[in-house]
Amino acid sequence: MKLQSLVLATAAALTMTTAFAVPAGTWSVAAGAHYVDPKSDNGSVLGGAYSVDVDGDVRPTISGEYFIANNVGIELLAAIPFHHDFTLTDAAGGELKGKTQHLPPTLSLQYHFDGYNMPMNVKPFVGVGVNYTTFFKERISTGGDLKLDDSVGVAGHVGLDVPFTPTEAFRIDARYMDIKTDATLDGKDIGEINISPWVYGVAFVKQF
Repeated sequence: MKLQSLVLATAAALTMTTAFAVPAGTWSVAAGAHYVDPKSDNGSVLGGAYSVDVDGDVRPTISGEYFIANNVGIELLAAIPFHHDFTLTDAAGGELKGKTQHLPPTLSLQYHFDGYNMPMNVKPFVGVGVNYTTFFKERISTGGDLKLDDSVGVAGHVGLDVPFTPTEAFRIDARYMDIKTDATLDGKDIGEINISPWVYGVAFVKQF
């Protein structure tokens, strides 16, 4: 439902007219940091014998956006690898520990509410797109060969730019990413891990 709301908000925004303030052809770059906060229930593996819990992580990020029309941009988000520890817990409370790294590049179509004469000249925006997450350096405490498949899913984006010069702003934002990965251990399928995090961030934004 949260993702559906983001999609509907983006569609509605793209149909609105206003006194445009970000012209087509503008570039922007945002440099900051984001915290990946996985959903609370990350599924189960080995036929339901172990529940999965994935912890969060924060890393520096950078994004570039090109405005293909007034107030409408295409943004690509990149980051250095996120690191996640995870715990597999059985019914008796026994635990297996593991870890992985991932890169989550995300491409979004965004609408910026720029030129609406809002208080303090703040500039909200919404977006929807696709996330591709690739996993690597998987480890598990049993010493087995753990592999996590790459994931492709829908991504939603909402945020707010607070300008302090005509071309510079402070950004706060939140993203939803549909990230699910099939896990194999020693070549055998052990189940799906559902990470599907909310991603919260801050950044410095510069327009060109």
